[in-house]
Amino acid sequence: MNAEQIKALIASNLPCTHLVLEGDGRHWYATIVSAEFEGKRAIARHQRVYTALGGKVDSGEVHALSMKTFTPAEWAAQAV
Repeated sequence: MNAEQIKALIASNLPCTHLVLEGDGRHWYATIVSAEFEGKRAIARHQRVYTALGGKVDSGEVHALSMKTFTPAEWAAQAV
């Protein structure tokens, strides 16, 4: 899968206010901001993103995905 396909899959299954995906075609790095992350720990946030990917990680179509996940308030605090 390419970056645009992965971004589209995440965005269509997880409402994001910010989504950036970078990588080399095999290893991906995502920054994701979503209100759905409110009150969730990092592992639950990452599980939510994996769910949005619909099994593409388990099947090997997305080999490796590192991510930083933020709520909108956490993201806004990063800008300061």
